[in-house]
Amino acid sequence: MIKILAKVLIALIALLHVYICWFEMFAWTTRGPVVFSSMPVELFEPTTVLAANQGIYNLFLALGLFWSLLIKDRIWWRRVATCFLLFVAIAGIVGAATAAVKILAVQTIPAAVALFLVHFSKETHNGHAYTN
Repeated sequence: MIKILAKVLIALIALLHVYICWFEMFAWTTRGPVVFSSMPVELFEPTTVLAANQGIYNLFLALGLFWSLLIKDRIWWRRVATCFLLFVAIAGIVGAATAAVKILAVQTIPAAVALFLVHFSKETHNGHAYTN
């Protein structure tokens, strides 16, 4: 049950990063001023290339998380999911420190919860529980 919750949360985090990619690559000048209201409006147009660059990195995070959902081996699933969830959590910490504190709630906290679920999910094999 915990593994299923972990995978659902991973999928939701991946979808969030697809949205962030779209937003940063294609809606930076229209949606950006609403999302980052503390940033001066006149800075959005000259930073479109920078935002698009950030967007592609968010797509890489999403793809890594989606990839983890396709892995059947329990050990490698945990390793790949952990790697990309750590990337998301760290990106959230940096984003909170440099752009907006609310990024902690949007990125870091869900990634931390997913990491917890990934590492504390139990599977059974021949009636024996294990957490590897």
